[in-house]
Amino acid sequence: MTGLQICSLFSSLSFFGYVIAYFAGTKMKEEFIRFKLRKIGVYIIILELLGAIGLIVGLQFNAILIISSLGLTLLMLAGIAVRIKIKDSLQATFPAFFFMILNAIIFIESISFY
Repeated sequence: MTGLQICSLFSSLSFFGYVIAYFAGTKMKEEFIRFKLRKIGVYIIILELLGAIGLIVGLQFNAILIISSLGLTLLMLAGIAVRIKIKDSLQATFPAFFFMILNAIIFIESISFY
């Protein structure tokens, strides 16, 4: 298994976890309320789900990997911006930063195949 495949699977499984957490509990929904994004929280989760699926499908179809990893990178960049806006701690912002960097690496590696 290559580093790109490992990173893609790790990111994908993590985002699947976030999606499950959103629908299985209340903590994620409360976070979207705190972010003042309650009305679009479900749409953000759908984008995360599509990104997670795209990372897995993208292991066979590189164009999908490129689109999915770029989308998740931008989504996490927006997440960082929201956390900065609401003055969250560095510790609370770190997961979004980590997944932004991870998906940016996946994106950069996947475009090098073209």
